[in-house]
Amino acid sequence: MSSTVPLEVEDPAPSSPRERPWLFAFLIAPDAVISIGLVSGALTFLLRNEGVDPARAASISALIALPHAIYFLWGPVTDFWFQRRFWILAASIAAAATIVCAFHLQRLSSTWGVAFLFLAASIAVLSPAACGGMMATLRSELNRRCACSFYQTGSLAIGAVAVFAIASLAGRFSIGFLGLIVGIMIVLPSLAALAAPSEPVVIEHSFRQTALRILAEFKTTFLRWEAIPYILVVAGPGGSGAMIGLFGELARDYGVTGQQVAWINGIGGALLTSAGALAASLFPVKLRAPIAFLACAIVNAATLAVFALGSFTPAIYISGTILYLFTVGACYALTTAVILEMMGASGKSGSGRYSIVNSLANVPVVYMIWLDGRGYALWGPRGMPATDAVVSAVAASLLLTHYIVSRHRQVRLGGPESST
Repeated sequence: MSSTVPLEVEDPAPSSPRERPWLFAFLIAPDAVISIGLVSGALTFLLRNEGVDPARAASISALIALPHAIYFLWGPVTDFWFQRRFWILAASIAAAATIVCAFHLQRLSSTWGVAFLFLAASIAVLSPAACGGMMATLRSELNRRCACSFYQTGSLAIGAVAVFAIASLAGRFSIGFLGLIVGIMIVLPSLAALAAPSEPVVIEHSFRQTALRILAEFKTTFLRWEAIPYILVVAGPGGSGAMIGLFGELARDYGVTGQQVAWINGIGGALLTSAGALAASLFPVKLRAPIAFLACAIVNAATLAVFALGSFTPAIYISGTILYLFTVGACYALTTAVILEMMGASGKSGSGRYSIVNSLANVPVVYMIWLDGRGYALWGPRGMPATDAVVSAVAASLLLTHYIVSRHRQVRLGGPESST
């Protein structure tokens, strides 16, 4: 396997604009409004208002969520032709227009309605692809960490606002006017792309040289021994957040009311995960991203012990959920930091490489939801959080041991402390 190779990028002039990591809280808006606000939040509610059977509504929602898992197939297009900030702006306008078309149909659940929603989701995922490539261009490690936190905070907060707005306004306005509101929520925050600094210029001479550059960058990122622990961290169970969608199933066991579940897992949950993502920027930049993430993942697993060992009361449910959501928010932000550290410089294929690894980061949610369900089936309500806690903590501890031991080995061999 190859070792790390520098990417040929022109240094920006000393007078270039500041990197402004806070902008990423708004640049992710197209994807946040559609994937979190609409698909994960309000879509099944709107479909139920149309009289759609819950089983079919769930199938439609799953279909429209699909682009988020496979966008690595077309996300790399944001590496070409235009700067990535303009791709974000173009994607927001196109996705908003497509959403408006879907909402102006007689029924969202019609064939054309579902097709427009799927197309809008497929366009919107260009924003996380472009954001990943842009974050990898940041020169300051502190700005990279802050960008990761703002990126996740903005996604969660804007998504939560979108859910609240769509659900609360659905009964007051026509579905067509509601589509215009959703379109505005997509476009308005993404106008921050106009304030994003210009990216460093990647020197290109011919198609062949561009292809060779991209191939070299992919080899540098993926075909090296050091990439294996990174991939295990990203695809591992630690900090997956799988329990977020399962807390509702435990509510009855803990005597929690439906209103309490709505608040703690709705707006309150979004605020908690957003706060956790923002708090992740407080980790010292000298602390490697994988080490910070794995330590946070172990703490996140420990919060599930509140459920596994505590009594079946609303107080235990609420306190455990608060701790879990806050720490999993930090894990989300640090996952992005791990991906950026694995990638290195953005180069010519930053969006493509980010899309691939970020899609891989969604895999643990799927298998951990299944595994947690088996824990409930075998050992009851305590078994679900206990299964997640044990599996996550063990995997994270093993990987953390690897990073700590390999770091010490580098130091004994005379290598730099931060080289592992």
